[in-house]
Amino acid sequence: MEAPKKEKKQIYNSTQIKVDILSPVLTPALYNWKMQHYELGVNVRLAQRFYPTLEAGYTGGRITESDSITYSGHGGFFRVGADINPLKKHPESPHALLVGLRIGSGYQAHKADCWGEIVAGCQVCIAEVRNTAFYMGWMGRVKFLFTRATEDKNGNAYPIYIPGFGERANIGWGANYFLGWRF
Repeated sequence: MEAPKKEKKQIYNSTQIKVDILSPVLTPALYNWKMQHYELGVNVRLAQRFYPTLEAGYTGGRITESDSITYSGHGGFFRVGADINPLKKHPESPHALLVGLRIGSGYQAHKADCWGEIVAGCQVCIAEVRNTAFYMGWMGRVKFLFTRATEDKNGNAYPIYIPGFGERANIGWGANYFLGWRF
């Protein structure tokens, strides 16, 4: 009598490209329509549960602090990290609850800032066509700034707004609502 054959688990499952549709509306609304923010992300689904992720974007505009001070600037940012789907009953499901960590860096005016993030959210499959699928979902973020100095050795002030992080503070938050395409 032969032993039953074990199914070989597939490591690579899919790749997904996500475009944030909340930030291009929320950021300008919070800053009197003088700031803009765009971002997209790519993740790879491995072993049905693990999602290594790369996110990148651009932020720019003008912030008026008072009647006499206006700050303007722009810059790019990126975040790298991973999410895990903690749902154990049906890991093969196209829907996912996601929790994860990110390390981010934003560049502006020859100054780089670095931060960490704890993220949580979900994604749901809204349509499948042959070997591809379309998703929507949201992600909430709590951000912890690692580069906390507000001025350099010469007394020059660092930018008050960090691309990808937000206003310079020890802790920040963020939210994304995205549309995604899995292939």
